[in-house]
Amino acid sequence: MELRHLRYFVAVAEEQHFTRAAERLMVSQSGLSASVRALERELRAPLFVRTTRRVTLTEAGRALLDEAERILDRVRAAHEAVAAVQGVLRGTLSVGAEQCLAGVHVAGLLAAFRRQHPDVEVRLRQAGAGTLADEVAAGRLDLAFGVRTRADDEQLRSVSLTSEAMVVLCPPAHRLAAAGAVLTPRDLAGETFVDFHPDWGPRRTTDAAFVSAGVHRTVALEVNDVHTLLDLVDEGLGVAVVPRHFRHKRRTLAALPLKGTGGTEYETVALLPPLQDTSPAARALMRLLDDRTRQR
Repeated sequence: MELRHLRYFVAVAEEQHFTRAAERLMVSQSGLSASVRALERELRAPLFVRTTRRVTLTEAGRALLDEAERILDRVRAAHEAVAAVQGVLRGTLSVGAEQCLAGVHVAGLLAAFRRQHPDVEVRLRQAGAGTLADEVAAGRLDLAFGVRTRADDEQLRSVSLTSEAMVVLCPPAHRLAAAGAVLTPRDLAGETFVDFHPDWGPRRTTDAAFVSAGVHRTVALEVNDVHTLLDLVDEGLGVAVVPRHFRHKRRTLAALPLKGTGGTEYETVALLPPLQDTSPAARALMRLLDDRTRQR
């Protein structure tokens, strides 16, 4: 089985079209088709269902896709490891990140990395903490920045970056702001809440805080970005429980301390594969992050 055949197979599976896959790979369509047929003969199973408009994977094709991606990832890692030993970083660095993190300025960090390692292609994916953890564990991301969603295991490890308390955001005219006191989850019973979708780190942290306090809450307004959340709170449509650093993003809102959460804090972490599986580019990014943290 040739690596070229696996690369061609994965391209067709992703594009669901032989012509588009050939254009992406910059090879002839006839050569691409011949490689796929050779792979099917070797495996003694059809890998695609072909129609005039698209191709879809067969059951055998779906089984091969996971293994092919894993093999190609390991080959890429091997090339990058050899290049790193020679003092040159090449290849791809795939990074995941949540929104508006504390403890790491993702854009500045990636810009500094690109200046130091111009031969590495940097890719960024924004998603919720649970999704990012799964992507790192599956090898689809080299590392990610988010919150801790599960204990370290043989597929995933976490490096703590910072932690902070949660605060309640509300308009200055709101009754909670007028009281000006330190709040507990019980003080918020009956309030309308604005929050992120359940996979995002701040939502996970807030949910854990209320569970710890034994207080039920209902999120009436779910959003997927910070600025919409702030707009909704600013318009008096609900209150939000967010990491403390969010208060600087909308200074017109009141930010009230939240206690009685069993010590629940918003902890930012770097999510990485096991040390032996961490790519040279990911190690270089973490070293750069350590250097920038020490210089603060």
